[in-house]
Amino acid sequence: MRLTILGCYSATPRTLNNTTSQVLEINNHMFLIDCGEGTQVQLRKHKLKFNRIKYIFISHLHGDHFFGLVGLISTFRLLTREADLHIYGPKGIKEAITLQLKLSDSWTNYKLYFHELTSTKSELIFEDNKVEVHTIPLDHRIYTNGYLFKEKAGERKLNIDAVNEANIDVAYYRKLKQGFDVKNEDGVLIDNKTVTFPAENPKSYAFCSDTKYKEDIVPVIKNVSVLYHESTFLEKHAHYAEKTKHATAKQAATIAKLAHVKTLILGHYSTRYDDLSVFKNEAKTVFNKVKLARDGKVFNF
Repeated sequence: MRLTILGCYSATPRTLNNTTSQVLEINNHMFLIDCGEGTQVQLRKHKLKFNRIKYIFISHLHGDHFFGLVGLISTFRLLTREADLHIYGPKGIKEAITLQLKLSDSWTNYKLYFHELTSTKSELIFEDNKVEVHTIPLDHRIYTNGYLFKEKAGERKLNIDAVNEANIDVAYYRKLKQGFDVKNEDGVLIDNKTVTFPAENPKSYAFCSDTKYKEDIVPVIKNVSVLYHESTFLEKHAHYAEKTKHATAKQAATIAKLAHVKTLILGHYSTRYDDLSVFKNEAKTVFNKVKLARDGKVFNF
């Protein structure tokens, strides 16, 4: 699982700071999460292949999270994209994007699908044989979702020495990887666990965009491998967080602790702070495994 932070600051883009956008590579998928201004420039800068993006997830319709989307869609058209593009986001996103495409006479030459969200409860919105994606209902000034990405359990690994010693025909290797007991050449039923190794533990990633402190997301994100949680403010400015429905670094860490996540990544910083290390220091008073998002930073898990 690989996470590339394209932008992690709140409100407005600056010369050296970009608004929210990130790419999650998980089990051969490349998902784009939020699309603030400048996202396509960041994609080029970090040499991420545009054509691998087939699914885009938008948390809410504030500009710093989706104003780069119509530009990216238009660039896909100019690059003669052929693959379908699926966009998941709040109700209204289809109208916002298609109006701009209509007025600029820039209809796509590929199929564009909008999946508009309205539920205030967590729901499964995407699934294939490798990954599933659930919404994480958040509490912001407008309708907002985070997203939970979960790998499905993979196949078991062959212990080839044990397989050979058990005299199992190669025709049964696929069954072994799928977890079945099989009969060997002598007709003896072989216990799968004696000739295979367990599959790698499935990884999971929770993206919690703009939200006030919201404990009822804890059951949804319980035990995730990695949690990205907004931390717009420090605790000394908690009154601003309450007013604007954002979170502090300490509140993000509290959610991580309650949910027993393995790693917390902080982001969506207010530009009032020059030193990001203070966010990490504050969060670590509650939860130890804390990392800081920075524009261009890549996390490999």
